[in-house]
Amino acid sequence: MPAPKKYPDELRQRAVRLVMDAQKDPSGRRGACTRIGAQLGIPADTIRGWVRSVEIDQGVRPGTTTDDSTRLAELEREVVELRRANAILKSASAFFAAELDRPSRR
Repeated sequence: MPAPKKYPDELRQRAVRLVMDAQKDPSGRRGACTRIGAQLGIPADTIRGWVRSVEIDQGVRPGTTTDDSTRLAELEREVVELRRANAILKSASAFFAAELDRPSRR
């Protein structure tokens, strides 16, 4: 289960939108995350991460999108579960094969 979010989604969207708008203006580009973070009470590095994530999701910046990351994590969990089930089935088949090879007592 993921950790609870520290900041509401509305605040996150607002901060990202403000930084994106500030970055469109060449004079406001430098220090936009720091300035807006100070205004909203959010660390600049947190806002930078949010902006980077949005840029990747929009295709502006190369990287793995949020949807792809979520799907990848889901598939990795499924692989672990299937490997565990496969190991159980292998040991069960070995057990029953050994039972069939034993001479019966009559």
